[in-house]
Amino acid sequence: MQLRIDHGQPCDAPIIAQMVGELLREIMAMVGAGSFGFHQEETAARARSWMTKGKYSVLLARDGLQPDPLGLLALYESYALYSEGAYGTIPEFYVRQPYRSLGVGATLLMEAKGIGRLKGWTRLEVTTPPLPQFDRTLAFYQQQGFSISGGRKLKVDL
Repeated sequence: MQLRIDHGQPCDAPIIAQMVGELLREIMAMVGAGSFGFHQEETAARARSWMTKGKYSVLLARDGLQPDPLGLLALYESYALYSEGAYGTIPEFYVRQPYRSLGVGATLLMEAKGIGRLKGWTRLEVTTPPLPQFDRTLAFYQQQGFSISGGRKLKVDL
């Protein structure tokens, strides 16, 4: 495998949306609940708009021999007083099933860390559900240097 990391462009929005849909379906199957509403075309339009405005970045892992991405990692800049400055948030991170445990995710994270350092971010944050079904995901993040910072991610729809 000849892995390379490309910076996603607005024209990549359809494949990004497709992969986010795959991620959300996998999460919902694991937790046994329809936690997310997903509309492919709307998601692609949002991704395209945010990428065009520079609010949202996507890294795409590709094999030099295959045009479709093997995985993706999305990033945006966040601000909080507790973080002592701007930091990066990873809202979506997904490696397609056949390419897991082959270094794709680690390579995406390495690139994201490099971007964060260049931007002067103090940290990267990512959320994984505190459920046994996600123990392998948590272990992966810890192997990549992440530590648990406490709390659970909560939401309220507006």
